[in-house]
Amino acid sequence: MLEPKVVQLTAGSAVLGLVLAAGVVTLAGPWDSGQRTAERARAAAQGPTGGAHHGATGPGRAAPRPPAPAPSAPGVLTALAAPRPQAAPGTAPAAPPPAPLAPTLGPLLADPGLGPLRTASVVDLTTGKPLYGNGAGVPMTPASTIKIATTAAALAALGPDHRIPTTAVATPDARRVTLVGGGDPTLDPARLRALAADTARALRTRRVTTVTLTYDTSRYAGPERHPIGVNDNIAPVTALMTDEGRLGGPTSGPAPRSADPAGDTARAFASLLAEHGVTAGKPPARARAPQRATTLARTWSEPLSALVERTLTHSDNDLAEALARQTAIATGHPASFAGAERAVREQLRTLGVPLAGTRFADGSGLDRADRVTAAVLTALLARAADPARPELRPVLTGLPVGGFSGTLEDRFGDGSPGAAGAGLVRAKTGTLSGVNALAGTVVTRDGRLLAFAFLAGRTPSPYAAQPALDRLATALLR
Repeated sequence: MLEPKVVQLTAGSAVLGLVLAAGVVTLAGPWDSGQRTAERARAAAQGPTGGAHHGATGPGRAAPRPPAPAPSAPGVLTALAAPRPQAAPGTAPAAPPPAPLAPTLGPLLADPGLGPLRTASVVDLTTGKPLYGNGAGVPMTPASTIKIATTAAALAALGPDHRIPTTAVATPDARRVTLVGGGDPTLDPARLRALAADTARALRTRRVTTVTLTYDTSRYAGPERHPIGVNDNIAPVTALMTDEGRLGGPTSGPAPRSADPAGDTARAFASLLAEHGVTAGKPPARARAPQRATTLARTWSEPLSALVERTLTHSDNDLAEALARQTAIATGHPASFAGAERAVREQLRTLGVPLAGTRFADGSGLDRADRVTAAVLTALLARAADPARPELRPVLTGLPVGGFSGTLEDRFGDGSPGAAGAGLVRAKTGTLSGVNALAGTVVTRDGRLLAFAFLAGRTPSPYAAQPALDRLATALLR
């Protein structure tokens, strides 16, 4: 049960709920191919990255087709624009009470495809009231739905405009240059090239053409390897890397990763400096930047709001771990797995989220030691919809759109169990072997915006569990 004093939204949130509901339809509708303009612009410039076990829902899947228009979107717009019952003068209009959800969701939650462990929570975001719960306070392995918590904590600690730097600094005589990683896994070759050009230009103004190059990853602490070990779903977690350490292959989902992404980035930087007339005699070595260093050049990540959307839309594991560490840095904790866990918990506590039984062993959800409840996830979605917390809104706008974008692109399609939810369900997926989850928002036919979380454990197969989850989400449309 969500805490009434914390979850209950103000009277103004009823209006906001309708605005958000309309916004969800507008942003996900067929006129925009189911993606936000910002997402589309980024997709044109670079492929999506990250993700784990969020691919096809069945063997032998054909190449993805452009999504068909969401047939139910016009109906929702009609419902939103329909006349509402007139209230007596001087009183607020009363929305009709929603029908009980238990008779609908109970049988769907009992689907054998969800295994023996299943929990659920549904909250009306226009009022903040819980509408349904089944084991909502039971801690479960959340898989990638934990990214909702990771991103909410980062936004709460840093704000949506925060950017992550990568910096080139030098000793006072400019003879030693250090590439300092700030923790931006989205650094790409184009930005690294621009940083090298700016650095070389600054060195030439000092009449320096030969340097000793080092690189500094001390922004992060603790082990670089994720507890799951070497895995194509995540690179070593280091403060300096390019393209998330990917060694070619696909730009999303699992891909071969560098064992030394920081060293690779520094060596590439040395080669780029040489193209601009600055040579480093020896291969770059790892070393802390000198205390009295002069900044030569700097490049910045996109704003945190965009990084959060990318993390959620594409289930980006590397970026999720980076955001957890940025939260730790901002709050004075070591930027390690343990320090990030403490920082995320503190931020969620400030948001008034019930944390009993939870564990944030990592930021991505790859660690099976993670524990989150369905109530935590819907509480976080409610906070993101709260008019008093606009800084959390990217948690909602970053959710993939059913049948159109991110990890939901190949779900809720024509002929699927959740086809009616195409364009109307926005949700974060969560998938590990034997773990399947779905948490997000849905616009009902009468214009309500609901938050939901369905977590299942010991599932027999994703091919059975994912359709069952999709049916649950689609059932909320009524």
